[in-house]
This record gives sequence, C-alpha cells and structure tokens, in this order.
Amino acid sequence: MARLLQTALLLVVSGACLFMAATAQTGTSQTGREYHVSVHGDDANEGSQEKPLRTISAAAQLAQPGDIITVHSGVYRESVQPPRGGDSEDKRITYQSAAGEKAEIKGSEIIRNWEKVQGDTWKTVLPNSFFGGFNPYSDLIHGDWFNPKDRQHHTGAVYLNGFWLAEAAALEDVLQPASETPLWYGTVDDQNTTLWAQFKGVNPNDQEVEINVRKTVFYPARPNINYITVRGFTLCHAATQWAPPTAEQTGLIGTHWSRGWIIENNTVSHSICSGISLGKYGDEWDNTSADTAEGYVKTIERALQNGWDKGTIGHHVVRNNTISHCEQAGIVGSLGAVFSTISGNTIHDIHVRQLFTGAEMSGIKLHAAVDVIIEGNRIYRCCRGLWLDWMAQGTRVSSNLFYDNIDQDLFVEVNHGPFVVDNNIFLSPMSLLSVSQGGAYLYNLMAGKLVLNRFDGRQTPFHKPHSTELAGMHDNPFGDDRYCNNILTGAADLSLYDDATLPVFMAGNVFLGSAKPSKHEKDPLVIPDYDPGLGLAEKGGEVFLSGRFDKAWSGTQKRQIITTGLLGRSAISGAAYDNADGTPLKIQHDYFGLQRQTDNPFPGPFETASDGDQKLKVWPVSRTR
Repeated sequence: MARLLQTALLLVVSGACLFMAATAQTGTSQTGREYHVSVHGDDANEGSQEKPLRTISAAAQLAQPGDIITVHSGVYRESVQPPRGGDSEDKRITYQSAAGEKAEIKGSEIIRNWEKVQGDTWKTVLPNSFFGGFNPYSDLIHGDWFNPKDRQHHTGAVYLNGFWLAEAAALEDVLQPASETPLWYGTVDDQNTTLWAQFKGVNPNDQEVEINVRKTVFYPARPNINYITVRGFTLCHAATQWAPPTAEQTGLIGTHWSRGWIIENNTVSHSICSGISLGKYGDEWDNTSADTAEGYVKTIERALQNGWDKGTIGHHVVRNNTISHCEQAGIVGSLGAVFSTISGNTIHDIHVRQLFTGAEMSGIKLHAAVDVIIEGNRIYRCCRGLWLDWMAQGTRVSSNLFYDNIDQDLFVEVNHGPFVVDNNIFLSPMSLLSVSQGGAYLYNLMAGKLVLNRFDGRQTPFHKPHSTELAGMHDNPFGDDRYCNNILTGAADLSLYDDATLPVFMAGNVFLGSAKPSKHEKDPLVIPDYDPGLGLAEKGGEVFLSGRFDKAWSGTQKRQIITTGLLGRSAISGAAYDNADGTPLKIQHDYFGLQRQTDNPFPGPFETASDGDQKLKVWPVSRTR
C-alpha cells in the first residue's frame, strides 16, 4: 500500500511539473474552458473543436476568467469588444491564434461594385446603411494637438491588395492619372457614400479592394476590462480617431484604461491613427484642453480621481509584435501605460505619409511612463523613434535599436526623472532631443546629434517614487543629466552642457571623430581622427551592424559599473535611480545580455567588442539574461 501511495504521489507531482512547464511557455496557468472559432463554424455551436463558433465576438460573450479562445485560420471581419476580463494574472481570458495557423482580424470589408469613371479612376456608391452606426467617410479626424494642414481628413481608407491609398484633398485630384501614391476621395449625403479611387492598370473588381468600416479591431467598449491576453493574430484596417493625451485613446487594439493585458506575437498594421493603445478613458472633458499644459494637468487630476494608481491601472506587457503603417503612433499611451513592459517589438513606417500633423506622432509615444520598461525593440523608419512626454519617472529605455528615423531617435519632453537610457544603439541623424532633466545616459552608441533645450517654463508634475501620486510641480531648467561610458561619434556633442543651469555628471565616455566632450568630464577619451565606419545591413530579417572598435579603450580609462549609488538622485523629484520594483540598479549586462566586466567595463553597448572591423547581429537578439 505504501508503494502504491508513493507511486500515485509521484504521478501527481510529475503531472503538475509537466503542467507548470507547459504553462510557463505560454505565460499563463489557466485551467478553464477552451472555445474554438473557425470561419467554417456557427455561432449557434457550443464552441468545441468539433463544433466551433463562427465569430470571435460570440466566443468573447461566452468566455469567463480562466478561459481560452483559440481562433483558427481565416479572415474575421469584426470588431472584438470583450465584455469581461480575467480576475488575476493566473486567471485571465486568453485570445490566441491556433498554433501554426494564421488568423486575421480586420476592420475592413471587401468592395467589388466599382465602376470605371475615366483613366485610372473608379467609383463605388454604397448605401449609408452599409456602415451601420459608424461611417468613417463622414468621421473627421480631430482632437487636441491635431493639425490637419488646412484640409479635412477622415478615418476611412481604401486598400488595394493590402496597400492603402492616400486620401485626396479634393475630387479633382483623384480624377487625374495616378502617381506613385494612388489617391481616394469620398463624399457622404443623406442616403449614400460615394468613393472614388485610383487603381492604376488594374480592374478593382478583380482584386482585393477593402474599405474601413470599424473604429477598432480589438478594444473593450468600457474601461477596467482586466487581465486579457491577445496572442498571435494579424490585426489590421482600423478607422481609429486621433489619440491626444487629454481624451480617450483608441487604437486598432487597445486596453482602454485597464490592468494586466498581454499583447504578444501579433502583426498590427494600417491604423489611421494609432496601432496599440495603452491609453486613458474618455469623458466629457475630451478634447477641451485647448492644447495647453494646464489642460493636461487637469486631465491628470481627474485621472487620479478616476482610479489612476498602481493597484488598478497599467502593468501591461506588449512584446514581440510587429507594428507598422500607422499615421499617429505605433504604440500610444497617456497615463494608462504605467508599470508596463514594452519589449522585443519591431516598429516601422509610422507617420511617414505626413498628410496631417500634430504633437503626438512617434513609433512609441507615452505620457507618464512611470516605471515603464522599454527594452529590446527595433524602431526604424518612423517620424521619430520614442517620445517620452511628461512624467517619465522610473522609466528605463534599454538595449533598443533605433535607425532611419526622420526627426530623432529619442525625444524626452518636460520630464524631471529619474529615467535611465542604457545600452541603446542610436543611428539616426539626431540621437536625442531633450527638454528634460534627470536622465542617465549609459553605455549607449550615439551617432547622431544632440539637441538640448535651455529652459521650458511649463509647470509639469513629478511623483512619489514608484507611484502615480503627485509629489509636486516644477518648471524645466537645463541640466541634471548623467552621461557615463557611452561611445559618441558623428555630430554628438556634449559640450552643449557646458553652460547647464543644474549640475551634470559625466565619466568614461569615448568621443570619436567630430564628437565633442563637455568641460564637466574630467578625463574623456577623445580620438578626433577615428572613423568607426558604422553601417547597417539587413538580410533575411536579420540586421547587422558593421563598425570598428578598439579594445584599447578599456585600458585608456578606468570605468565603473553603473549603480544606484553612483547616479545619486534626480535634482527635482529627489528620487533614486533604481529599478522599477524599487531594488537597487546595477547596469551589469550589455546590449546582448552578456555580463559586463565588473572591474573596468567596455564603453558603449557591446562588452565583447573586438579590435578592428567587425559585424555584429543586432536584430533579432536572444538575450542571455
């Protein structure tokens, strides 16, 4: 009997271990029901694998905390609005594409009744009833900090075989021969919506032509829908509205003022404004701030009254997604992204058409990135790479690859810190635009120029450490930054800090070519005749950095491992440079996750750089830590 009990116990323990191993791979320990969805299913079915549902929305109505919704191959033209979320990290509701299958969720519909007008121009007339209660061709883009450039823009779009056409300013533009950028134009009257579009050399009725009909693709209708996972989908074609920090921020997919979402391994593309939203709720004060700092301060005060705290909002994980072709931001979030991690994403082609403009465009644009970790992302061919606007406190920007961004790789605006920028590769013409204090720039490769603001009079908030609770307001003087162990080349110029108002700390930096040190650094390593020959090449989805480094840089200067104790506290907030969880910071790994030399670490992002010409694979990277 004892042996039988021992064997039974062993089987139970073994089974538990196998279950734990399996759930560790997916990041969930759910044990609820699994619902299946198939384009061959029926919403009257039970949702089993043998009798699947037809729509994801039908499965969403049934799913309870702990349940999984598995979606099989096909195109699902719907806007999923989950009515409920999970109860905890371990009892969440998971929406996933079936393993090895491609499930697409689209906010568009196919249109085939096109009639030729002349030349490349075709026309379709649709009854307004086709759009239900929302017509994106009468929905004007608008909002705080939006600039339409003296013309109208709508949230609708027309797509030819996955490529979106650009909205014309006037009908006569669409009636011309098509250029390299085909156009569309629309009008809406009491009965019908009429669309004109240029289809060069093809009959649109023989192609896949789609138009936007839905505001979002995956977005709860109300706030506080918590603990949802969205995994492995292709998500595209959303008629998203402009997302200012003072209004509800919709995205093609968004969390809508909630806690604990995981958005991973998806392809997100072709959102009229924003791709992934980690933003705020909406209320009667939306878009009433007259584009003022005072208006946003009122937004923050109202958010605190609406439950903006560590226990209720944020803590999201956005990882390993590919996000592209959005005309405002790849990832946007005002207040709602606090305590989140954004890692391993590829973000490109954001706001590159530039038909309209405003103050919210970037690969990633966050207001109040409190204790947010932005790590290991590849951000390129965007208007700008990363924009941290207001209240970047406890934020860490680590081991990201930035290049080919139009304005700058990193813009930090009216933050008081502390925030840490370490082990990044900055290769665009402008590495940094700073209107902030309290930044620590460590072990970076900075190949572009630095633009530093001398003073900004806006009174902007800072917080109690690791909290959303406000600790005070302050204007934005110049200085209180730290630069340690970076490699700077090209137009990078730290002498701009020579007249800083607040003290700065600089040590262990290497200046190559025309890069210039600051008088505040005691023993900079300056090599004016050294050309590192930096270059990027992409092959088969992999990105390689070529360049020249010198092991002698280790022996020329004595560098320290960067720690909380070395960095001190930011001048205005008085907070320490520690980790998001409050533990002491120690920058002991490089861009690849490799261990730094503790006695004298190598400058720049690569601890193991060797002498002379070399070629390093900088994307994708499987970090060892």
